This record gives sequence, structure tokens and C-alpha cells, in this order.
Amino acid sequence: MSNYYYLVTGLPDLTLDDSKLTYSTADFKTEFYPRLSAKDKKLFDLFYLQYDNVNVLKLLKDKEAAIDTRGLYSAEELLDLLAQLKEKNEVSKSLYPAYLITFISGYYNNSGEEDFSLAENRLAGLYYEYAMRCDNRFVAQWYEFNLTVNNILVALTARKYKLEIASVIVGDTEVCQALRTSNARDFGLSGEVDYMDQLMKISETEELLEREKKIDQMRWTWMENATFFNYFSVERLFVFLVQLEMIERWILLDKEKGNQQFRSIIASLKDGVQIPAEFR
Repeated sequence: MSNYYYLVTGLPDLTLDDSKLTYSTADFKTEFYPRLSAKDKKLFDLFYLQYDNVNVLKLLKDKEAAIDTRGLYSAEELLDLLAQLKEKNEVSKSLYPAYLITFISGYYNNSGEEDFSLAENRLAGLYYEYAMRCDNRFVAQWYEFNLTVNNILVALTARKYKLEIASVIVGDTEVCQALRTSNARDFGLSGEVDYMDQLMKISETEELLEREKKIDQMRWTWMENATFFNYFSVERLFVFLVQLEMIERWILLDKEKGNQQFRSIIASLKDGVQIPAEFR
């Protein structure tokens, strides 16, 4: 991987409590992304593909839906992909990530008649599996860490409200299987997940935004610790981008919106639907 002295030295210091930004995730895509090596661009593609995932789900429901332009693909490109796969045409995996082709093909093979929440979960699982196979150790571990954190918090929330756990777990790791099958208070994971106790304490926080801030602070600390010695590396740029996204989300959030979304989360869980993407 390349070192980016000239880019990293010019980055501003960020904190999770920043109330305004001089850069955005969209700015990064236009200003920094073109200056990366071809190999390193693939790592940042993983980050921006999360927006394509959401866009695909929107377009499956409504071909006229407005999409998030932070994704790698335009609405026209995604609609063309959907059309080709609906007609069972071959699509080059050099143009689109394999997991996205697998998901869309499977969706159409099921005639799009399944519970849409199951499709959302399947796409999330395929995306995480794809990202965790990348050849950058830090980035792969970052996605595995997030999958684990998200699933444990979802499982603890479902258990608290006496809801089914297995159907809301995403992925097929050993941790996923433990969450689906264990009745132990810690799902038998305290010896496997060294931050299990921390997550259990966080899950007991009643006020939603305080809870979410603790989760993001945990993620922030994990990233900083994992890249402590990566001063001018691509990993440091990746961390900067993820931290930008976190701050952007907090700038947009307010307490009332947070409380409304919490009520939506519980209602969705009761209906057997996955927790909304903004909390995943």
C-alpha cells in the first residue's frame, strides 16, 4: 500500500463532537479519491458501496426513486444492472461487485415476493462478507468489528423486548451463530469478544442519542487504536473518511429525531424487520 504524506499532513484533526466540518464524505470522493493508487481506491470503494446498497434497495421498490449520489454508480447504471439481471443476462463482475450481482439475481429468482426486510438482511450479509475478504488487514477487521458490534446490539435489544433474535442477525460468522442459538446472558461470547461487557453496558443506556454516541465513541476509539502506528498510510485516510461520516451524521441528528427513530426501531423489530440502516 502507498503512503500519502502530502494528503495526511493536510488533514484537519477531527473529534466526534465537532459541530461543523471543512470536508464532507462527498468532498473526499471528488478531491482525495482521484489521487489514490488504483489498488487503494478499491478499499474506499468498499466505503462508498454502502450508499449503492441503499440505492439498489430504493430502486427495486421504485425505479423513479432519488438516490444518494455518494455511491459509486449513477441511477442509470444501477437501473441498467437491475434490468440486465432481471432478464437473466450475464453481467461482467469487473463492472460491478460480485456480491451486488449475487444479491440482485437472488432477489429476482425469488420473484421479489419475499419479505423485503429479509432481502435487506441478505444484502447486508453479502456486503459484509465481501468487505471482510479484502486484502487490507485493517479494513477487513474494521468491517468484521462493525458486523459484530451491530449484531450484538441488535440481539441485546431484541432480547430486552422479548422479540425473536435469529431473524435480525446479519451474516454467518461464529459470533452470528452464537447470537442466534445461545441463551446465555452474554450469548457465550465474553471469552470470544473482548468488548462484550462494554456493549452490554451500552445497551442498557435508555436515552437513544446517548447510547448511539457511546457506540460511535467505541468505534472511534477502536479505529484510533488500530491505526496508531499508521501515520501516513492508506489506513489513516480510510479512518478519516469514516470519521467524517460519523460527524456528518451527528450534525444532522437531534434529540426528537432520535426518539422518533427509536420508536421506529422497536416497531420494526416487533414486525420482524431489521433495524434501520442509519443505526447499522
